[in-house]
Amino acid sequence: MSAKNILMIVGDFGEDYEIMVPFQTLAAVGHRVHAVCPDKAAGDSIATAIHDFEGQQTYTEKRGHNFALNATFAEIRAEDYDALVIPGGRAPEYLRLKPKVLEIVRHFFTANKPVAAVCHGAQLLAAAGVLKGRTCSAYPACQPEVELAGGVYANIAIDAAVTDGNLITAPAWPAHPAWLGQLLLQIGVPVAQQKHKAAA
Repeated sequence: MSAKNILMIVGDFGEDYEIMVPFQTLAAVGHRVHAVCPDKAAGDSIATAIHDFEGQQTYTEKRGHNFALNATFAEIRAEDYDALVIPGGRAPEYLRLKPKVLEIVRHFFTANKPVAAVCHGAQLLAAAGVLKGRTCSAYPACQPEVELAGGVYANIAIDAAVTDGNLITAPAWPAHPAWLGQLLLQIGVPVAQQKHKAAA
């Protein structure tokens, strides 16, 4: 296995687990992961949020960690990366307003490179116009955005993930084993697969 260059687009109040776990997992198996945020540089930090499912009709939110960026958004070139990771949380809500972010997302689809998005990461995919005809999972509240963008919403279990071509998506952080496993397969890392049942 050769090490891949992986780009992760993050922002303030992105979901803590959905930033920290993929970043550390991909680095642990030898890949180079660059976490960037518009208008921030390497060494700057973003504030994360912890979202949990505690019995209410939607998730709860608490302040998470400070996550240090290790690359400068203004200096990166999408062409230099083999895969893209888009965490969820509140960050995609404002990141989708940045034209350069949408341009980067479109590059990975045009070049048919792996794109892994989780939870509210689908908001970036919808805004970039890359979901037409594609099957996409996301946090259930994002189903209208997926469908309005021409995508097919995958109503799967919260711990499951779905791959459609180069696109790997999941509803939320409980799906990390399935979601990251499918991404690792896309970038050439052997993974012992477990079966995850879809929602009825």
